[in-house]
Amino acid sequence: EAVKKGPYDALVLPGGAGYVKFSESAEVGNALKEQEKAGRIVAAICAAPAVLKAHGIAKGKNLTSYPSVKDELISDYKYSEDKVVIDGNLVTSRGPGTAFDFGLALAEKLTDKENAEKVRKAMLL
Repeated sequence: EAVKKGPYDALVLPGGAGYVKFSESAEVGNALKEQEKAGRIVAAICAAPAVLKAHGIAKGKNLTSYPSVKDELISDYKYSEDKVVIDGNLVTSRGPGTAFDFGLALAEKLTDKENAEKVRKAMLL
């Protein structure tokens, strides 16, 4: 329901087993397509980059994901095993252990490097 209320500065897809439902959702697909068309941030962590493929988002771009969905992605994307991958307005990350890095990358994209650094220091990272 909330996905219909955009536009958003960033549309962030969480990972986990629920990514399958997002992959099957026309509403999620439409929101992602609108987000990409408008040049706004699309972000996905863990298995959620597979949702991008399901809806034809960001094909050919650099990304990363949880290892279990890597094989689904390597034919349509430039796959990396870096913790966080930023390619234009696409931000992806590998999983729970990289969530802080992912969040800080989003903070930097949404504000600036200085604010992201303030957050990092405040969190003792």
